[in-house]
Order: sequence, then structure tokens, then C-alpha cells
Amino acid sequence: MEQIRSDIESFARIRVVGVGGSGKNAVNHMVSSKVKGVEFIAINSDAQDLHHSLAKKKIHIGKNLTRGLGAGGNPDMGRRAAEETREEISNAIKGSDMIFITGGMGGGTGTGSAPVVARIARESGALTVGVVTKPFLFEGQERMRLALAGIEELKQEVDALITIPNDRLLAIVDKETTVQSAFEQCDNILMQAVEGISDLITMPGIINVDFADIRSVMENAGSALMGVGIASGEKRAEEAAQSAINSPLLEVSITGAKGVLFAIAGGDDLGMLEIQDAARVITESIDPQARVIFGAIRDEKLKKNELKVTVIATGFPEDPENGGSYNISRRAPTTSESNEREKETVSTTSEQTGRGRIFNSLPKKTEPTKVSDQIPKSNAPSAPEPLKREPKPVDPVDDDDDDWGAVPAFLRRSKLK
Repeated sequence: MEQIRSDIESFARIRVVGVGGSGKNAVNHMVSSKVKGVEFIAINSDAQDLHHSLAKKKIHIGKNLTRGLGAGGNPDMGRRAAEETREEISNAIKGSDMIFITGGMGGGTGTGSAPVVARIARESGALTVGVVTKPFLFEGQERMRLALAGIEELKQEVDALITIPNDRLLAIVDKETTVQSAFEQCDNILMQAVEGISDLITMPGIINVDFADIRSVMENAGSALMGVGIASGEKRAEEAAQSAINSPLLEVSITGAKGVLFAIAGGDDLGMLEIQDAARVITESIDPQARVIFGAIRDEKLKKNELKVTVIATGFPEDPENGGSYNISRRAPTTSESNEREKETVSTTSEQTGRGRIFNSLPKKTEPTKVSDQIPKSNAPSAPEPLKREPKPVDPVDDDDDDWGAVPAFLRRSKLK
């Protein structure tokens, strides 16, 4: 029987673009970890730092503007440097089906150039996903301010944006972790986000996912959340899934997601019932009408008896009057609540498309619920106060308050630690 030649097979072409110094570090970590099926590109205005990149393709941006000395922490300089080198960037990413743009927000080159690179990527027709980090608190308020502004700008240019708060990594590392190790952990989380998606497309597995399925969940999805869980033992599937949806990396619950992509990775002993157990835990925690796509692969890098679950959640309702923030609950539903909802929910059918599994159909298009619609008019927020006015004190919030998700993240920081 004649075999199909590899030179005529059609695979999705995936590229990972690391922008700035943090992006270079993330790409180096992925190359060293032997992430398969993707091509790497490093972009920087600092010629010396770019020299240490392990990426096959390196692009020095803003040669005339910065003369190879970097953006000096100025995002506007980073943006102009990318614009100056626009044609070279466009040629480097031409022909891509999917492009990940990764880096740390808050610096000059990464913060300024990432939106420009994303715009070029989307103009080329590629599915464009941003995977970036917010700076640690100890890096200073100014860096955080620049990061938040850069994230908002990048969000407008990508199909989906996964933002990982570095400070939340402190919840999953021990007290003796060094600064260097903490930043290496950041690189590892960025790699898990990229690998969790790309492996479903590029790696042969138990249940693979077509690129078209990935696009259906992530195209024009806006903000996205990512959680990773690893477990071993008799109930490893359920425990890994629970860890993923309750990950410290998630700033809010995945409850309101309209699209969920999750990957289950294990060894040769990965069982079908385990896949079902993990899927049940995740689907019980989201909208019954959400579009869910999953895949299962073999991962040789996992330890014996380990199982890993990666969850990417998209399609959150946004409140335009509140700066596009999520209008969803902070906590995942309890077991009793999940069981109660399961009884009330009409059973749905699953269909297999391509090589992947899709549960349910796309939900009907509805207008997102506004936070203001859920608040009595007497308590409705007034128009924004002038900046010169002194901020009003915020009443203490009880940990069990159902409205805990409405409290801004910076006011919740002490309670989350």
C-alpha cells in the first residue's frame, strides 16, 4: 500500500515570536525544553541581548532608531522600532497558520513592539494568540502601569490574550525560591500555555484536535485564562482537572467561559475513563452551552503515573462600562451546586469533528450581561469622579461574600496570599 509522503502532507504552521528580553528568555526555555512542531523567532531592539537567543530566526528591530542599544524601558521607542522593521517582521511570519506572541509586559521593547507584531500577524491571516506576563510587585508601580497599558493595547490586536500575573506564581513556589528561579518559573508557565495548545495540533496522540477546531474557540475570543494541573495516584484525572480550574494562576473562575479548550497529557497507561473523569470535572464548572474542545496526548516528559491537564478558557462576557472587566464569579461551583445544575440541565449530545471532540454547539449570540443590570438602581455606580477627588474608603469584604468577584484585584491581594 502506497504511503503518503511527508512532503505533500498539510500541517498547520505554528510560530512562536518572543518579543523583548523576557520574550527571548521564554523562547530560549522552549527551545531548551525541546518544544516540538513550532518555529521560533526572537525580536529585540537590544543587539547584545538578541545575540544570546537560541531562536533560529532573529530580528533586530529599530537599528537606526536605537542603534542596537535597546528601548531604554520606553514602550513608545519599542513601538517605533517595530514599525521601522515592519517589512522584515512581515516576511518572517508570512505563511503562518498560528502565531504566539510571548513576552513580559512592562519593559520597553516587549510592551511597545508586541501590539505591532500582533497587528502584522493578524493582517497576514494567522490566528494570533498573545501569552504575556504582568510584572512582579517588587518590580515597581511604574513598570506595572506600563504593563497594564501595554496589555490593553495588545488585547485589541490579537485573537486571544492569555495574561499571567507573575505575583500569583508565588502561590505555587516555596519561600526559599530565588529571584532567578522565580523568573525561570515564569518562562515555564509561558511554555505550558504555548505547548498546551500547539501539542494538540502537532503531536500524534490518543485524541487529536484539528486546527480548525482550535480556531473556532480562539478566534476573536478576547481575554483568555489558563490553568494547569498535575496529579498522580488513583484519582489523578479528577485531581489534575480540579487543580487546573482552581489554579492560582487564574485571577477569576472559568465559570462564565463560552469556549473551553483543554488538553489531557499522560503516559501509555492513560485510560479512557480518566479522560471522561477529567472532562466531567471541567464541563461541570462552565456554562452548559459552552463550546468545549479537548484532546488527549502522550507526554514522555511527565514522570511515571503523572497526568497533566491544561485548560484554556475564552469567551467571557465583558462589561463595556467597567473597562471590559469580567462579569463572572470568582469561585468555581461547589460539588453540590454542580450536581444540582446537572439535574436541571437538559442532556446534550457530543459530536466528533475531524480528529478532536467538540461538546455541544456554539451558543446563540447574546448581548453580554452588564454589571450595572445586576445592581439595583439605588446602588448603581455613578459616573466616574474627577481624578483630583480623594478616593472613597472601601468597606471590608467578607471572604464568603458572593460579591467577592466584584472587588478589584489590587484590593484582594492581601486576602489571596
